[in-house]
Amino acid sequence: MLLRIFIGEDDRAGKLPLYEAIVLAAREQHLAGATVLRGPIGFGRSSHLHTTKILRLSQDLPIVIEIVDAEDKINAFVPTLQKLMGSGLVTLEKVKVLRYGDGTGEGN
Repeated sequence: MLLRIFIGEDDRAGKLPLYEAIVLAAREQHLAGATVLRGPIGFGRSSHLHTTKILRLSQDLPIVIEIVDAEDKINAFVPTLQKLMGSGLVTLEKVKVLRYGDGTGEGN
């Protein structure tokens, strides 16, 4: 399963950026992998545009966190995610994993 979380760069969980808190929590629960992607432009429910192209320094750029693992492990992680998050969009979709690791036994 692929768990995809859409938040803003300025979102926080206590003293940590929310994206960092989510990745650390996923690692603590031994999920297979997590990646944080920072978007150069986006908008959410408010339709307020967040972009790096505006002359002023942009704030709260879009962040997407992707976490892939077995469905049962993703489902077990959702309550942790709900405790960390305030607002944001969370999606879940089935994926077919074609390869995981480098084939040497490390990282598998």
